[in-house]
Amino acid sequence: MKNRLISAISVACAGCLIFSFCYSNKQMQSQGLTAGIVASAAVNVEEAAAMPQVSDADVATTGTAQLDTFGYVNLGLANVEGNINIREAASTDASMVGKLPENAGCEILGTEGDWTHISSGEVEGYVLSEYLLTGDAAITKANEVARYTATVNTDSLRVRLEPNTTSEILATMPEGEELEIVSETDGWVQVNIDGEYGYVSGDYVTCATTLADAMTMSEARYGQGVSDVRVDLVNYATQFVGNPYVWGGTSLTNGADCSGFVLSIFAKYGYSLPHSSRAQANYGTRVSTSELMPGDLIFYGSGKSISHVAIYIGGGQIVHASTERTGIIISSAFNRSPICCTRLLD
Repeated sequence: MKNRLISAISVACAGCLIFSFCYSNKQMQSQGLTAGIVASAAVNVEEAAAMPQVSDADVATTGTAQLDTFGYVNLGLANVEGNINIREAASTDASMVGKLPENAGCEILGTEGDWTHISSGEVEGYVLSEYLLTGDAAITKANEVARYTATVNTDSLRVRLEPNTTSEILATMPEGEELEIVSETDGWVQVNIDGEYGYVSGDYVTCATTLADAMTMSEARYGQGVSDVRVDLVNYATQFVGNPYVWGGTSLTNGADCSGFVLSIFAKYGYSLPHSSRAQANYGTRVSTSELMPGDLIFYGSGKSISHVAIYIGGGQIVHASTERTGIIISSAFNRSPICCTRLLD
């Protein structure tokens, strides 16, 4: 009996020891797990604090490797008085494919020795690198010279003398035509067209700040039977494209207004004309628009009042001293209705 009692007490004591050990071990495991979680959380907080912070603005621009400037990713800007000749290849002996006017923008595609491969407007070719601004200098200058323009976004847009739909029509502009903005008011945009001011509805133009781009040299097309002197006159006149407009000027290189440009071009061919578009309209023989030949003159204005003159170069195109912003340019002859046309060349 005594032995059984001792055995029972021994079993009970062993059970207590086992229970006590298991309970203590469980507490240790629980505390260790809790400590592990706390330590892990502490590590994650520290790592998160060390990670670079991303703002909403950073998220918005994610995926945009390079921001563009006025539509150009790698901007180049013509840094020359007049214009830069654009060549077909990186050589002064290569054919000229266009002209990059002063302060006009271009996309830099690469370099080749002293030349830069560019694309601007409809022209791609090579220009001498010394005449281009690049990098920060180009961006700084571009912000100074950029133009605020309205681009026609409908098939045909009427330009009116006053900002209302009942006013007289000054001109009709085709889709894609770029107009110089003078001001904006009450849904109307005032624009400058060859020195005359008119209004277009803001609903039919896209307004943006832009840079001038390159001009092609193949815009003049000659009709059958055109005399050599007409071809020569047109070639002579178009070489001054990109040069400045100066009110009252007659210099083909330093600046001329519309009639001064015509006066100086025709002086080379022995014609003496007055410095007035209205007066010039009285010289030569009147012709219809259907009879126009390269070298003929086209006169524009409001109603019957002449205020602008241009030289027809064929293919529905004219060369003229347009405005102070655009200088001497090539554009469509029939964006606006001519008042009259005259012929001086036999």
